[in-house]
Amino acid sequence: MSLKCEEVFFENYGQQPEGITFSPYRICPIGAHSDHNLGKITGLAIDQGIHLAYRAKRNGVVEMRSLQFPKRAQWFIRETGDKTGDWADYLRGATWALNKVYPLNVGLCGVIEGSLPIGGLSSSAAVILAFLVALCKVNKIRLTDQELIDIAFDAEKNYVGMNIGTLDQSCEVLSRKDHLLYLDCKDNSYELIAAPAAMKPYRIAIFFSGLEHSLAASRYNMRVDELRAGAYALQAFSGMDYGKFQEANARDVDYEIYLRYKDKLPENWRKRCEHWYSEFRRVEKGAEAWRRGDIEEYGRLSFESGWSSIHNWESGAPEQIRLYEIMKETDGIYGGRFSGAGFKGCCMALIDPEKTGAIAEKVERSYLDSFPEMKGKYSFHLCESADGIGADL
Repeated sequence: MSLKCEEVFFENYGQQPEGITFSPYRICPIGAHSDHNLGKITGLAIDQGIHLAYRAKRNGVVEMRSLQFPKRAQWFIRETGDKTGDWADYLRGATWALNKVYPLNVGLCGVIEGSLPIGGLSSSAAVILAFLVALCKVNKIRLTDQELIDIAFDAEKNYVGMNIGTLDQSCEVLSRKDHLLYLDCKDNSYELIAAPAAMKPYRIAIFFSGLEHSLAASRYNMRVDELRAGAYALQAFSGMDYGKFQEANARDVDYEIYLRYKDKLPENWRKRCEHWYSEFRRVEKGAEAWRRGDIEEYGRLSFESGWSSIHNWESGAPEQIRLYEIMKETDGIYGGRFSGAGFKGCCMALIDPEKTGAIAEKVERSYLDSFPEMKGKYSFHLCESADGIGADL
């Protein structure tokens, strides 16, 4: 199958690309807003994502185009420079982060194509990973899965400036088709839990609200800081040793300490902590439900996660909240929640494949009744679980 990025590459450079990399998007049914404070997550890669067509440039120049954003971006492989606030900052950050570990000599020209609308499926991490793999191939560098995760994380956190954890990168690298990734972000240990033969069949539904999504423009960083402030205060109230604010993590504060001192916290800090601690327990229960093949229980916990994101993490645009409410009322949906930071973008759900048509019709009709201005912008996509990019390294 010919990809649009291949066609545009040939139109721009007069030759075929020498390679194409693919990084999948991801969903996190349970474990949202947890990884940045060393929590646990469950996730799946999906069979949609980012394709990057590329060729090496021996002069050390990086020249990138995106089919989703205007303007070509260009920089030298060893002189990334400061971020400029455009879409290519994620790629500049990837160049910067990789160059710290493996000095680079060969640049590349490339064209990026995303297979779904932007918002909520961690397209930023997928772009970084697809680009990193291409950059490694032209420079003849082989990374382990963990190196790939760590370098992509470094790029987004320390160059772009997002207070992220490793959920996105880990799901998009480590996932395997028909397996649930169960990851502990404290020590990066993980398990791939196969869907038991007795589990009811499922597909992954993506409902795009029609709102464009930008983590950098959202309240994402503020929410993370509020959680960290709560953990920092709990350490102080309980007499624990504590250091710098940025080193505080909810994972380092026992749940019993939270219960003892939570009423001393400002309301916003308490709510963020309540989400984190309750989500930690939901992830553990969800992993066991999946192991048993109980997708109804796993889905119920995902709906609970969505409720906590609305009421405790206080995320979700009105459009997303309405989608979540409709999903809960729709027969054949096992469970679901916002996907991504949850301020704009999409909702995801695990659904009964036999009821796909009725689900798609019900959700669209109900959503557009509430937000008729989203007609032509709202969209439904049916996906399957997939291998992460690490499977191809």
